[in-house]
Amino acid sequence: MADIRLNLVIKVSPEKVYDAITTRKGIESWWCKQTTAKPEKGFVNVFVFGQFRNEMKITELSHKRVAWDCINSIEEWTGTKVSFDLEERDGNTLLRFTHGDWKSATDLFASCNYDWAKFLRSLKSFCETGEGEPR
Repeated sequence: MADIRLNLVIKVSPEKVYDAITTRKGIESWWCKQTTAKPEKGFVNVFVFGQFRNEMKITELSHKRVAWDCINSIEEWTGTKVSFDLEERDGNTLLRFTHGDWKSATDLFASCNYDWAKFLRSLKSFCETGEGEPR
């Protein structure tokens, strides 16, 4: 199994980051412009990128951890898990992001590692300035 792991400090409270990663309006502002999402454990969020549709079931939902299981997507994503761990540090948020349980470190895995880094930069920008770069 292979995992994408990224950490970053976002200069806002964990509550603001939580809203950005759990609400439709938040997610559409930094990651995916075509989102169906609700901050409710068990809900299946849907993210559409052109012809690609990702369905993520919310398995954990707290102000310290948000986790999704990918239940329907491209073959390499299905069965993977995404998590956002939030820790308050001096008025800022330390975000520990994981997209884990990949079957192997393929070329797509490497490409997604790069893409997640760009999207987390977008999340940071959205939280700090109100301007993200969703796709």
